[in-house]
Amino acid sequence: MSELSVNHLLGIKYLNKKDIELIFETADHFKEVINRSIKKVPTLRDITIANIFFENSTRTKLSFELAEKRLSADVINFSASQSSVKKGETLIDTVNNILSMKVDMVVMRHPNPGAGIFLSKHVKASIINAGDGAHEHPTQALLDSYSIKEKLGDVGSKNVVIVGDILHSRVALSNIFALKLQGANVKVCGPKTLIPKYIESLGVEVETNLKKALEWCDVANMLRVQNERMDVSYFPTTREYTQQFGVNKTLLDNLNKEIVIMHPGPINRGVEITSDVADSNQSIILEQVENGVAIRMAVIYLLASKIK
Repeated sequence: MSELSVNHLLGIKYLNKKDIELIFETADHFKEVINRSIKKVPTLRDITIANIFFENSTRTKLSFELAEKRLSADVINFSASQSSVKKGETLIDTVNNILSMKVDMVVMRHPNPGAGIFLSKHVKASIINAGDGAHEHPTQALLDSYSIKEKLGDVGSKNVVIVGDILHSRVALSNIFALKLQGANVKVCGPKTLIPKYIESLGVEVETNLKKALEWCDVANMLRVQNERMDVSYFPTTREYTQQFGVNKTLLDNLNKEIVIMHPGPINRGVEITSDVADSNQSIILEQVENGVAIRMAVIYLLASKIK
């Protein structure tokens, strides 16, 4: 049986192309499972997984929990925002306490970049990074690429533009790594203040004109503006941002081709994307949500098979 080249999923930058292909093949199998009348498989009955979220997250947490339960794993949910972490307990204390409960795998979201890497060096469990600061969000990038492949047949050589707040987005960084690894052409588009200086060193072009970016691309991945990560204002007003970088139906209908619209959620309807675009037949936003469970099942299953 093929296996992953890694023991943890800390970021896309630690994976190779074969890893991504294996995850997608495994997800195909699990997608069939979750569309059956009985959606569970007994595969991970002896595995215990702890979901540790030091930042609020509804969609990612639910998606992981559903994936774990579909695989019949035992699940412990730990929300650090309401726990002893508030009393000053360190990351390592929290994790050691959880590991003393004999946990095999930890799914962690943390506000500090590199938290998952730190953890993987100090504990025996397999670590899945569910988002670390503005660093990476690997399962989101995997489900995004998987959704593109499902819709367009392939990711290689496709033109993908990521629009919006690139500076604060772990989704953007993971997507860039995943798309480049599979041979896609990637551009980013947004206000200059929200595009990091180093971005071109990743082999990505910058386009500040949204209409040009949309005319070039096959797929537009729309990111929300992450106001909660901003300590200063990066653009004058939300209205002005929407006028320059928001996608509406008129803009789409005036393109010389039909493009695919994606969004990692949660959507600020009427800001980066209007409701009629989000709900249109060009949007694969709901497919992304469904694929998220299959991809997370695949990642958990493949990492669990390496736990000795």
